[in-house]
Amino acid sequence: MGGEALPISGFLNVLKPPGMSSARVVAFVRKCLGGAKVGHAGTLDPEAAGVLPIMIGKAARLFDELQDDTKTYIAEIAFGAATDTQDAQGAVVETGETIPSERQLRDLFPALTGEMLQTPPMYSALKRDGKRLYALAREGKTVERKPRRMTLYSLELLRMTPRNGALISLTCSRGFYVRTLCHDIGGKLGCPAHMRFLERTASGMFTIETAKTLDEISGAANLQTLLVPVEDVLSHLPFADVPQALMKQFLNGVPLPVSAFPAFHDLEQGARAQLRIGGKTAAVAKLDGGVLKQAVWLK
Repeated sequence: MGGEALPISGFLNVLKPPGMSSARVVAFVRKCLGGAKVGHAGTLDPEAAGVLPIMIGKAARLFDELQDDTKTYIAEIAFGAATDTQDAQGAVVETGETIPSERQLRDLFPALTGEMLQTPPMYSALKRDGKRLYALAREGKTVERKPRRMTLYSLELLRMTPRNGALISLTCSRGFYVRTLCHDIGGKLGCPAHMRFLERTASGMFTIETAKTLDEISGAANLQTLLVPVEDVLSHLPFADVPQALMKQFLNGVPLPVSAFPAFHDLEQGARAQLRIGGKTAAVAKLDGGVLKQAVWLK
């Protein structure tokens, strides 16, 4: 890939392999780019696989603008044992032999969809007083975690699997813990359970069908050809080119009158829009009163 940083910006849809942390994937891509600024949009647990969107260059400034409220997963529930991490990597803390039937699962699932309060597990990357919860858990400590409002949009039983398992498909809101869902399903059916396997098949607009393997990334002659343009990722935001008469003010960071942009005539207060130069997104602006104030600068 060469030893010099490449002046590129955009999003890379990575197919994260199991056994590799999200941070290691970021480091791998950064090395391929010779040290360019790289970050990930949504962590995957090390043992999980699937879609991991990577932000490269100035695109890293757009994390809060991503329309990635929904995630889609395939997971396997293992009945008969609960673990301290709620997945297959933890120590068994409870066992049971009342394995639920396919009918019991199908009868339960409709009642689980919708809004819910979900308590994050101790083995998670959330912080308490500057320290990761999983670090506290490894020290044998348990701290109170506030339940968070989440949404489970859909939940489907795909099939029963060997070794007292069930393969499920689900779509949920950002920050949802699938392993906690697996643990809770076991609790509701009177049988300890944990998550045996997890694959993220979609994160917002990024899907597993278009995700690139690490071999594809390291072997690319020009990594730019694998990137998803900023304009595609921000397609949920309205856009307009900056008029030439306002170019100087725009480049100096001066708020621009929304009246100069006919495409934004119905933009609501506080809403965001793309300001482009030559068809390329140069900033994300927020409507404040009668002016567009730059919220994210990409030039």
